[in-house]
Amino acid sequence: MMGRIPDALPFLRENPIVPVVVIDDAGAAVATAQALVAGGIGCAEVTFRTDAAPEAIAAMAGVEGMTVGAGTVLNRAQAEQAAECGAKFFVSPGWSAGVAEVAAERNIPYLPGVQTATEIMMALEWGATAVKFFPGGEAGGLPMVKALRGPFPHTAFVPSGGVKLANMGEWLADPAIASVSGSWMVGRALIGGGEFEEITRLSREASEKVKEIRR
Repeated sequence: MMGRIPDALPFLRENPIVPVVVIDDAGAAVATAQALVAGGIGCAEVTFRTDAAPEAIAAMAGVEGMTVGAGTVLNRAQAEQAAECGAKFFVSPGWSAGVAEVAAERNIPYLPGVQTATEIMMALEWGATAVKFFPGGEAGGLPMVKALRGPFPHTAFVPSGGVKLANMGEWLADPAIASVSGSWMVGRALIGGGEFEEITRLSREASEKVKEIRR
């Protein structure tokens, strides 16, 4: 019997920015999480693109004020591993029934990646309330989201890919957008170079921008 994905909207309403974090050395995980929190951002999507991801998720999960999730989750095995490490949400570049099963079983919100109406319908069958629109810029940007919102008026979108400080205001001003996802404030090079004060500065800049848009 098909399960139901938990409602992601409460989490997204509290976190209008979902940073995409790529960590090569888990030893930098705690400092990265602390830098984000200091800049006013309380969540992070740690991608499974590196071997350090599971350990990094576990380390960041212990940082006060931080809700850490797993990104680039491609299959059930990765979802199980992420959950065991303390991930509080899953994000995928596309749809995975295996990841959805783990999300339903463990009551963990799941943001599957979509580009088409068919993919949104697949997510809706599992009870998804929000989806990741990926890649946001290359897949048609906000005009495409507006077009998809027509037949899916109750689905929230989280654009990822092509989102940056300069255009996040345009995205967040649209009622179809629950949150935005990006990596400009926590780039891989910044983490690798130990530039945590810069991560905090960029995070604070982004957080202040959100307050201007949604006050």
